[in-house]
Amino acid sequence: MKPPRAPAPADLFGAACVQIVDDAEGGIRCWPSFAAPDEADAWFEALVSGVPWTTHRRQMYDRMVDVPRLLASWRIDALPPELPLADMLERVRTHVPAPYNAVGLNLYRDGRDSVAMHNDKLHTIVPGYPITLVSLGDPRRMLVRARGGARERHAIDLVHGSLLSMSHASQLTHEHGIPKTARAVGPRMSVVFRVRPQTQAG
Repeated sequence: MKPPRAPAPADLFGAACVQIVDDAEGGIRCWPSFAAPDEADAWFEALVSGVPWTTHRRQMYDRMVDVPRLLASWRIDALPPELPLADMLERVRTHVPAPYNAVGLNLYRDGRDSVAMHNDKLHTIVPGYPITLVSLGDPRRMLVRARGGARERHAIDLVHGSLLSMSHASQLTHEHGIPKTARAVGPRMSVVFRVRPQTQAG
């Protein structure tokens, strides 16, 4: 897999932005130093202990299986005031402005938790707006690959306090996922801000 290209335009706070995939809507970009370590630590501790994490089940072929990670979600107008999600959203908007109205959280407890290669379901996100996530906790590798048989592939190490933004257009051209790993890794969390249709839940 080829590493992300790294021409590094400066964001508002001077941290480098790595352009991974280009398209007319901004493509897929990563800010490895979006949050300072102490700020990222505080966000992680508040969320890992304060979020009411739930286990979901889904149909897999002929049986029901647990989704291999813990989940939570809110509409932006109903964020719990005791959690730092509103502050995180304000920071996210300085880097990737959008009228985000929903947030989903994923907790990967160890290397056995994962998400398969996929693109976001297009009927659940509003065209023209990005999907933007903050990564907290132990680093995990995200794989990005072009759809339709193209050989383009990228591997991105999402480190503690990093920010990743994926355009709506990139969901048509690329898939992404977090594979399982046999390495000893601790908990990792993604906090994902989206623009949902008004009828959709968080």
